Amino acid sequence: MAEINRKKFKIFSLNANRPLAQEIADRIGVPLSDLTVNRFADGEVQVNINETVRGHHVFVVQPTHNPVNDHLMELLVMIDALKRASAKTINVIMPYYGYSRQDRKAKARQPITAKLVANLIEAAGATRVMTMDLHATQIQGFFDIPIDDFRAMPIIAKYFIDKNLDDIVVVSPDHGGATRARVLAEYLDAPIAIIDKRRPKPNVAEVMGLIGEVEGKHAIIIDDMIDTAGTIQIAANALKERGALSVYAACTHPILSGPAVERIENSAIKELVTTNTINLPEEKRSSKITQLSVGELLAEGILHILNDEPVSDLFVYNRDLYNF
Repeated sequence: MAEINRKKFKIFSLNANRPLAQEIADRIGVPLSDLTVNRFADGEVQVNINETVRGHHVFVVQPTHNPVNDHLMELLVMIDALKRASAKTINVIMPYYGYSRQDRKAKARQPITAKLVANLIEAAGATRVMTMDLHATQIQGFFDIPIDDFRAMPIIAKYFIDKNLDDIVVVSPDHGGATRARVLAEYLDAPIAIIDKRRPKPNVAEVMGLIGEVEGKHAIIIDDMIDTAGTIQIAANALKERGALSVYAACTHPILSGPAVERIENSAIKELVTTNTINLPEEKRSSKITQLSVGELLAEGILHILNDEPVSDLFVYNRDLYNF
């Protein structure tokens, strides 16, 4: 039985990202607990927890990427099973929060689906949620239970610092990402540039202009997620046309839907640096894609929670903490 600070705890993994869950468990030094996920012929999800969780602090690893509805339903059923099995606390580790892009009403009669997902998770019985780089920080306010939004930026920044590139410029693919770009730029002691982009329809983007200087520099485009890679592709090509020596791209969540990998391979991008919040199947891997692990950071978050230590210490951009 695993115990820290007199607290019994267990870590479970559903189907979305078992390699990341295994890494978290290995870092803490405990095995993943046993469960099975079955499906009836019509697709209904059934979860069987094969060991006691009574009185335990339980952590469930389950990002909700494609197929988002399947992964979300697995999570909700698991939470309900844990609640009915008398788990002391139910802590959801959701590195990627599905439906996070639907965080507001952009047009009349649109839903706010990110809020709906928060309601479902709470209603199922979760007592805490751990996420990474939410698409919109206001999603934290959709919950009435504790939510910890971890940051992947220090991990990404360290990777580029270790590359020892000269004459770097950090590029935001749109105006909304300027704050994110500025944080990375502070790490790298570099200027920023902003692409003036318009999006005539979902997953379609057009570059209208560029604010900042990229000629003769190594450009790093930073975003929170890459879906179809249309924006990143046209941004990278535009930067090369404007004289950038090389173009790198970086993001936390590699959704990589549809033609994304092909677009990255055929673009001016030299390397895409991302994290393993989403497990990439073999068909979505490429020699241009480098995945960095967030397992150690999330494991430290679990340890801080069990030891009643402030999780906020892990959000601070501390060069010593991340071995810069």
